[in-house]
Amino acid sequence: MTEDQETTLGLQDNTELLHRISNRLSDRFAGVFAAETVERYVFESYTALARTAKISAYLPATTEHFANDRLAALAKSKGSIVSEDPEVLFVWVQNAGRSQMAAALLNVEAKGRIRVRSAGSMPAAQLDPAVLTAMSEMGLDLSTDYPKPLTDDVVRASDVVITMGCGDSCPIYPGKRYEDWDLTDPAGQSLETVRAIRDEIHDRVRTLVASLLNKPEQTKEETNA
Repeated sequence: MTEDQETTLGLQDNTELLHRISNRLSDRFAGVFAAETVERYVFESYTALARTAKISAYLPATTEHFANDRLAALAKSKGSIVSEDPEVLFVWVQNAGRSQMAAALLNVEAKGRIRVRSAGSMPAAQLDPAVLTAMSEMGLDLSTDYPKPLTDDVVRASDVVITMGCGDSCPIYPGKRYEDWDLTDPAGQSLETVRAIRDEIHDRVRTLVASLLNKPEQTKEETNA
């Protein structure tokens, strides 16, 4: 059986559940999107995630989260939802290491004042185990996070797009701030090396937060005080 056939069978098995997810999200986005639009996003999100997911038991929950995030991004890009909080998107091919660490660290540093997303042009099946360990050492549990496909809606909704090696696969739109962070790929590296990558990302994230929120950048000593 091919991967596409397996995905189709999984979709058929979960159709009723996906309809329930669609109904919940339709209520959440009532007055913003038609129920048909919401349902299309839910089924598209499921199909995209199912291509790489190793454990299908988590697919309904991740589908609802992913579809909700995409719909929120679409609503912002269309002006249906207004938010003054800047939105940052971290992009790396597999969305399993650097981009996930950056997103988690930015969430911590921003304290809810920045909307953070991460995605990959060719997402992996799961996060890198060494990344999970390195982040857990800081008290950050990424075990429920998952690699997400890069979609046009989240790029359009972002104010800042930070790439980490996805090359030409990242769409370019006018009026957005683009940065490329030249970072070592943690895949296959020792835990010591992954810690060093994590700490470099943390430094860059602090600088990013300072630039977006117009406040002086804190030193490591001030942050740990």
